[in-house]
Amino acid sequence: MNFTYVVIPDEKVELCRDLCNELMSFQKSKAYIKPDLFDNMNFETRMIPSMKNATYNHIVVAKDDDKIVGYAYSNISPKEAYSNEFATFFNLSSVSRKNVGCLSQFYIKEGYRQYGIGSILFNMSMKWLKQFDDVEDFFIFVSNGNQNALEFYKRKGFSISHDILDGFITVLRNNKQSENIHS
Repeated sequence: MNFTYVVIPDEKVELCRDLCNELMSFQKSKAYIKPDLFDNMNFETRMIPSMKNATYNHIVVAKDDDKIVGYAYSNISPKEAYSNEFATFFNLSSVSRKNVGCLSQFYIKEGYRQYGIGSILFNMSMKWLKQFDDVEDFFIFVSNGNQNALEFYKRKGFSISHDILDGFITVLRNNKQSENIHS
C-alpha cells in the first residue's frame, strides 16, 4: 500500500461523492436510533449544502496509489448555520465568536482502517481548522451506533457535549481556550 494525502479544491468535491454516499450507508448500518433518517442523506443532501453554507471548506483525501480510500471534510461556518430545519446542533449562545469550526465528514473505506490514515486525516483537518484566529469552538457530530468514531475523537481531545435528536447524534466539542489551559 502506498498512501498519499492530498488537499483538493472545492471544485473537485465530486471526487468524494462515492465515499460520502458510503459514509451515509455505513452510518445507517450502525444506527440504532432512527436509522431511517439516513434514507435521504447523501452527497447531494449533505456535502453540497454544507459546502454552500460554509465560509471556508477544506477537503483532504487519502489515496492508495490513485484510488481514493478515505476523506475528511472540514469547514468554518457561521454558528447560525448549525440551527436549521433538521436540528439545532448546539446552544448558539455558548459560542462567543461568530464562526465555528467543524470536522463535518470523515470516512475511511473498509479494509483501510487501522493503518493510521484516520490520525493523519484528523491531524491535517485540525491543523487547518486551528489556523483561524477568530474561531475558538470546534465541533464533531457523531451518529448513534458509531462507538469507534466516538472513542477515536475522545482520544484526540474532544469531549462529549450533549446529544441531539433524542440521541441520534452525539455532539463533541473542543475549545481553544480550554485546550490552552490543559496544555
